[in-house]
Amino acid sequence: MKTQYWDFHIHIGRAQGRPVKMAAAPSLTLDHVVAHARRRKGLNGITVIDAVCTPVLAELEERVRDGRLQRLPGGGLVSEEGLVILLGAEVEVAGPHGGAAHFGAWFGHLEAARDFHDWLATVQTNPALSSQRARVDAGRLQAEVLAREGLFVVHHAFTPHKGMYGNCVAHMDEMVDPAGVAALELGLSADTDMADCLSELRDISFITNSDAHSVQKIAREYNVLRVADASFTEVAQALARESGRAVVANHGLHPALGKYHRTACAACGRPWPDGQTVCPCGGKRRTQGVYDRLLAVRDQEHPVHPPHRPPYVHQIPLEFVPGLGPKSLERLFSAFGTEMAILHEASVDDLAEVVGRTLADRIDEARTGRLRIQTGGGGVYGKVLT
Repeated sequence: MKTQYWDFHIHIGRAQGRPVKMAAAPSLTLDHVVAHARRRKGLNGITVIDAVCTPVLAELEERVRDGRLQRLPGGGLVSEEGLVILLGAEVEVAGPHGGAAHFGAWFGHLEAARDFHDWLATVQTNPALSSQRARVDAGRLQAEVLAREGLFVVHHAFTPHKGMYGNCVAHMDEMVDPAGVAALELGLSADTDMADCLSELRDISFITNSDAHSVQKIAREYNVLRVADASFTEVAQALARESGRAVVANHGLHPALGKYHRTACAACGRPWPDGQTVCPCGGKRRTQGVYDRLLAVRDQEHPVHPPHRPPYVHQIPLEFVPGLGPKSLERLFSAFGTEMAILHEASVDDLAEVVGRTLADRIDEARTGRLRIQTGGGGVYGKVLT
């Protein structure tokens, strides 16, 4: 078995000269994503979550034809540098009582991705764009993914915008069949302790992903997998906890750093005063926080972790570490190669030889979740405090 690092939610900004994810950076191209994820971040695998969008799918097919990407027997594509790519789609559907939620569909083979694309074209206005609304309910979407032997995933489940729990329902079975859910993505404002206050999630595997809208955000959250090799089949077994495969750790931001952790004023972004109907700034609209939503839907006051649940490691990305500037970062990358090597392999003494003891200790505090933070909410990220 091998230990591998995976980020299953990376967007594409442009493909074939056309916009794909409107909110993503134009520099977030397929080639740039693949190179950065492997060379800079040190990931073993990713899901390109816009792979089923028309221009991205065409680029992937072209790279297979010209040999820049190779098909894997177990599903997935592999780059010349060894990064494994799963083919994903993020699809929005309306909730049964209002609101809307995003779900992920992952495929191992281009043929399945192409067939799913063609079906989406019958229920979406523009399948060339990411995260578009489909004119079906979530149950139908789930059935279409499973019929093509794909993996169906709940995306950023608790967020107030496009999250299944945060924006649509209090119970998973109101929207989808839990038995057909391969994994639930916690999102940047939630962690395992929060999610395991819902007893209905005890059998669901949790994943932590970047939802990257720029190359710099790739692997700000990621998963550690135990697999025999990197492929779609191995990932599916890891999520299902079969044959010794498993997700062995989730690495993510402390939830308080997420921009939707606590309920906040929609006008000024400050935490919403308890028991008040108007913010001190005069604002009357609030954006509900993930933490506050979980208080409303949980059925357990304290988290109960099932035996299979891996540890959740609160980790602050290197770019957030106070005092760690571009020059110091480049020295670290020159010495250790990738961000995964810096976070998982370099000792504090190794780091100190490159950037000095003060920064080395701060990096160690960041990678083990010991830095102090200021809570985020209302669309404003939390802050790391010095």
